Amino acid sequence: MSSSNQNTSKGPGLGRTLTNFAIGGICGMTATCIIQPLDIVKVRLQVRGETGVGNFSPFSVAKEIRAQAGIKGFYKGLDSALVRQATYTTARFGIYLNVTQSMKKNLPEGQENISFGQRCLASLVAGGLGSWFGNPADLALIRLQTDATLPKEQRRNYKNVGDAFKRIVSEEGVGALWKGVGPTMVRAMSLNLGMLGPYDQAKDMLTKITGPSKVANLGASAVAGFLACFLSLPFDNLKTKLQRMKANPDGTLPYKGMMDCAMKTLSKEGPLGFYTGFPTYYFRIAPHAMLTLLFSDVLKAAFYR
Repeated sequence: MSSSNQNTSKGPGLGRTLTNFAIGGICGMTATCIIQPLDIVKVRLQVRGETGVGNFSPFSVAKEIRAQAGIKGFYKGLDSALVRQATYTTARFGIYLNVTQSMKKNLPEGQENISFGQRCLASLVAGGLGSWFGNPADLALIRLQTDATLPKEQRRNYKNVGDAFKRIVSEEGVGALWKGVGPTMVRAMSLNLGMLGPYDQAKDMLTKITGPSKVANLGASAVAGFLACFLSLPFDNLKTKLQRMKANPDGTLPYKGMMDCAMKTLSKEGPLGFYTGFPTYYFRIAPHAMLTLLFSDVLKAAFYR
């Protein structure tokens, strides 16, 4: 029996339900602390793809960040990133685990595990709901990471994530915390679709070949990491542009919405514009996804005893 099938026959009780959410938050926050510098570089590259200004080498961007702010520049917005994981990953991972465990509880006689389609459905639901909860922190994170790329007179100069929340609400209204929530949800659903369901499915398939092993878990996480990147980058690109935009001098916004942003990106940057910074995005998202999934296996083995 594969590890994804362990201890789920009774379905999630209250203790298991809360544990599933805790697993999501802990593994997401741990992975974020490790990957944060790559995320900074990834966001800066996406901004350059939008403006068409500057060097597009991730190494050059990293050197500029180091020159501008030193090592601490790579951890700009870490507090916001951790708040985001505490909301977004806690919710999406917890929802996915609880939904799939409930599905397993109601399996027909003779069926050992839920189908790949059911896993994908659970991934989409968890991604959509989790990203809605996490959007305020995600918005603050994007603005903190990209503020230095704006002209000095346009910079918001948020002090930290708390100051960002306070000023967004006071200057733009509570609803502004969910700016860009549409593409954020689509991005999260596409990322989850490539990450959670495929991981469990690939792990089941590899476990049949190798038996329960770290090799099977690592191979499955690598598959899930690539799929998560490939499916989600176009939406991540749009989300970043929508969340960082400021009004033009005449009061109009650069983009009217996700579709308008997509069409302008296509017109200005071409189809490959949606994949600007893919290498950096991959080396940020894939390791984060892999670490999150592998940490979750460790935590499940510890908590589900």
